[in-house]
Amino acid sequence: MTSEFELVEPEAADGVGDEWEEIDVEDTEADRIARQRDREFSEFRKRIKNTERFKLEESVFDEATYAAIYKLVQDGYIDAFGGPISTGKEANVYTAKAGDETVAVKVYRINASDFKDMRGYLDGDPRFEGIGQDKRKVVMAWVRKEFANLKRAQKAGVRVPNPIAVERNVLVMEYIATDGDRAKRLSEVDVENPETAYEVVAEYMRRLYDAGLVHGDLSEYNIVFQDGQLVVIDLGQAVTKHHPNAEEFLDRDCENMAAFFSRQGMTVTGAELHDFVVSEDDPSESAE
Repeated sequence: MTSEFELVEPEAADGVGDEWEEIDVEDTEADRIARQRDREFSEFRKRIKNTERFKLEESVFDEATYAAIYKLVQDGYIDAFGGPISTGKEANVYTAKAGDETVAVKVYRINASDFKDMRGYLDGDPRFEGIGQDKRKVVMAWVRKEFANLKRAQKAGVRVPNPIAVERNVLVMEYIATDGDRAKRLSEVDVENPETAYEVVAEYMRRLYDAGLVHGDLSEYNIVFQDGQLVVIDLGQAVTKHHPNAEEFLDRDCENMAAFFSRQGMTVTGAELHDFVVSEDDPSESAE
């Protein structure tokens, strides 16, 4: 392994497996704040709405979203907002200040256009049984799922954004940046040593699988490069390996990554990558 890409070391394996605690998708404190609407919250909401760098469309973000942001500010997770990092069909991501640190704030739309796609990843996950067709509960489940998946991946030694806090449909996490700007995706950089990059990606996929997770949407667009490390992002759709579609999602992830590294001049196949990911052999032993 060269020094161009560094692997994160996993934490002690205590509790790492395919066990999951139930995730609550009932009303949060933000929902209660939104219903009560005190004067302080109303003033905060007006200030946020009128901020040019943080425009929230009334048709996209509901009252409880403002309340979720308000609660995160009250709890000290956010001090001030910066500009947008990215916008998408399901969520917008913004920078924010938290003390001396810059964090990323991911705000999911309650009326997400890909609602049905979300259900495809949630159905079959035992953590989210019984949430029904309620859009609010589906999106809240999705955000809590992403938070839980990030923690699980991090514990397994996969470099991901550090999850900091979650409130309703808002997720606060580490801002992955290079020289003050968002880190570039693998698709945007010149990969000088594709063999080493492939080894790191394959090992991270293996560690995710060993921790009971399949990313489900892995490609060169969901891996970024920062300070000599590859960082896996967007784990909201990651499923347990016992999910009914886990094998299909894993095959797709493997084919996507094999196709990318084939374009970098390597001779790799999705089937070979799949075999490595699911193998129960210790790769460190075969290297000796």
